[in-house]
Amino acid sequence: MPIYEYRCAACDKTFERLVRGDTKVRCPACESAKVERLISAPARHGSSSIGSGGDYSALGPMGGGGCGGGGCGCH
Repeated sequence: MPIYEYRCAACDKTFERLVRGDTKVRCPACESAKVERLISAPARHGSSSIGSGGDYSALGPMGGGGCGGGGCGCH
């Protein structure tokens, strides 16, 4: 099930949706059905000399909420 990026023609908001089958996509901000699917580049694996996965440690710690950023208060 792909995730597509859309832009609302009514309010110009950009958003993403997980699309299943005949899902009717509406803008989450104004509920308009006048949305267009945008062309976005797919994520790709980076090349690395360490196995097949990339080394993302240089990007720094995760920010934001959730347990990954310490936002849950348990750390």
